[in-house]
Amino acid sequence: MSGLSAKNPPVKTILSIGGGGNDPNVFAGMASTKCTRAVFINSTIEVARNYQFDGIDLDWEFPETVDDMANLALLFEEWSEALQNEAETSWKPRLLLTAAVYYSSEFTTYGMPRSYPARAMAKYLDWMNPMCFDYHGKWDNFTGMHSALFDPNTSASSSHGIGSWIRAGVPPGKLVMGLASYGHTWKLQDPNINGIGAPATGVGPGDELGFFDYYAILDFNKENNATVKYDRTTVSYYSYVGDTWIGYDDVKSIKWKVWFARVKGLAGYFFWALGYDKEWALSRQALMAWEY
Repeated sequence: MSGLSAKNPPVKTILSIGGGGNDPNVFAGMASTKCTRAVFINSTIEVARNYQFDGIDLDWEFPETVDDMANLALLFEEWSEALQNEAETSWKPRLLLTAAVYYSSEFTTYGMPRSYPARAMAKYLDWMNPMCFDYHGKWDNFTGMHSALFDPNTSASSSHGIGSWIRAGVPPGKLVMGLASYGHTWKLQDPNINGIGAPATGVGPGDELGFFDYYAILDFNKENNATVKYDRTTVSYYSYVGDTWIGYDDVKSIKWKVWFARVKGLAGYFFWALGYDKEWALSRQALMAWEY
């Protein structure tokens, strides 16, 4: 990490802990007592310092109960205090503290409504990263825009999610909006019915979840002469050929989504993930939209 920072001094490197493939019960157990929280907090600080990171990020997907949410608030409070104390005793810059979160501050698990401790998070975190994607996928029996900026029919949209965090008390300047450099694929039930919301019978190309990298989508569209459509309502793209349907973002939709983040006064944007881009097309467009 020191080599990266030396070459690019403005870059901040952050150690991220967790992710979509991790068991949320492990985090729930850790956060359940003051003692286990302290062990976790101290170990993260030690690792971050040993490897010369500039901060720590928690990616707990996702707290599922009322107790989880209450413990999450305590975790961030104690973590923030520990980071401040460590900085004062080590005479080093305070480590940043961030979190990857669900796209909305409120959601439902097992039929029960849940709410993040948004005000506590705004107080103790340097910023948070709402994951504004995966609104639709393999679990739906119809096609859908998995990273829709707007959706007139449901709350599954980035505009709704970002708005929910702001309404919950998080300043826009502490929100970094997630963008997707991948798409979701479906197998159409009837190739002649190929719009958004078309009946589907499974996934199309990509992995077993229908996850398809941006660079692979462009190659697929070109090689198969797929029809490509831009949807102004959701600010997204989709393509189809035969019984294959793909929902994704391209440079135009990325530009508008980054502009949305700018207009809302957000702290910035992030991609999941840079490695899925093709010749930095999405990354360059996002940077241009943010700066100009």
